[in-house]
Amino acid sequence: MATSLTARTLFISDLHLGTRDCQAALLSRLLRRVRPERLYLVGDVIDLIAMHRRASLPAEQQRLVGRLLRLAKGGCEIIYIPGNHDAALRQLCGIRMHRMRIERRAIHETADGRRLLVSHGDEFDTHVRLAPWLMALGDGMHQFVLSLNRWCNKARSLLGLPYWSLAAAVKGRIGAAQRYVEQFEQAAIHQAAREGLDGYVGGHIHKAGFRAQDGVLYCNDGDWVEHCTALIERPDGSLALIDWEGQVIEAEPSMPRACPEGALAGA
Repeated sequence: MATSLTARTLFISDLHLGTRDCQAALLSRLLRRVRPERLYLVGDVIDLIAMHRRASLPAEQQRLVGRLLRLAKGGCEIIYIPGNHDAALRQLCGIRMHRMRIERRAIHETADGRRLLVSHGDEFDTHVRLAPWLMALGDGMHQFVLSLNRWCNKARSLLGLPYWSLAAAVKGRIGAAQRYVEQFEQAAIHQAAREGLDGYVGGHIHKAGFRAQDGVLYCNDGDWVEHCTALIERPDGSLALIDWEGQVIEAEPSMPRACPEGALAGA
């Protein structure tokens, strides 16, 4: 029987509920193992944009929603930060319902005293300088690769093989995608530094990972359509990326404490 994981905080984003790409079964598997005291839903939880075209909320996704509600009922504090695909919910920011609240962004303090800016991340898109035609082409290619990803994993499931992200493998080999990620990370790091914070946590770009620069820690919790990862804060305040089985796939890098507020203002 799988053992449970002790978590002070869990960060998940980019579920894209309402689409066929949402890996609800894998996230439910993780939530059966991890019982956090606090859960951040860091945007694009519900894909309202896609649901305008074609809504898809199969039984597995409905069960996942029920599991999230039971977490709140069981005492877990849930902070929902809407993203660009569920931006309509930003009108509800400030609302509190039982142990759940909706916020535009948040400042999370870890057990070891670090202060982290938490936001979805789409606000940094204006800092990413790629040609508009390249962005549009990339979005179209992404949707095509996601459709291949569904068929690939249906075949793997029939063969008894575990989930594997074809979409992530393809994007990792495209130079434009890598440049987009680097520019996004840089913008997030600079924002945290300008606010005198120790780091940043977000989603949006569907690329999980850490980056340390000038005393500021960048954390991206990934997504649940491609990578199927989450960011976990342990009781001692340390951070790690975990997969749907709760296995650590990357620990936060060792780094000195953040530089004083404004130190990167001229960078």
